[in-house]
Amino acid sequence: MRATRAIYAALEQRPAQRDCIRRTECCQFKLTGRTPMLTAGEALVVSAALRASGRRTLPESADAATGRCPLLNPAGKCIVYEARPFGCRTHFCAAAGGPYTRNEVRDLVRRLEDIDAALGGDGPHALPMAVESALKKI
Repeated sequence: MRATRAIYAALEQRPAQRDCIRRTECCQFKLTGRTPMLTAGEALVVSAALRASGRRTLPESADAATGRCPLLNPAGKCIVYEARPFGCRTHFCAAAGGPYTRNEVRDLVRRLEDIDAALGGDGPHALPMAVESALKKI
């Protein structure tokens, strides 16, 4: 988990200016047509944050039909914001500055893939499935 967090810290140091204002529009997966894909290391970081908040399972989405991220609380705020996955940090939200280009983060993605391989992962999985699986391992 430390190595994954180090990648998140490295991203914060990048010159590309992004400012998430937590509008959570990007957290509406069905609306956006995009679901964050998590590597094993990312899923472990999210799962540890869930456990630290007293949760043992992934919360059910308040409205599964809309594809709302299960990590949003009833007020619509991310319950693991500081531990949010790489895809959520490099999101496509225009209000936050738009997506990072692949060139801006390629080295960090490769590091996440290396961690995934070291953990015996088989590549990224959709957020709900990745987190559920990681919760069973920790």
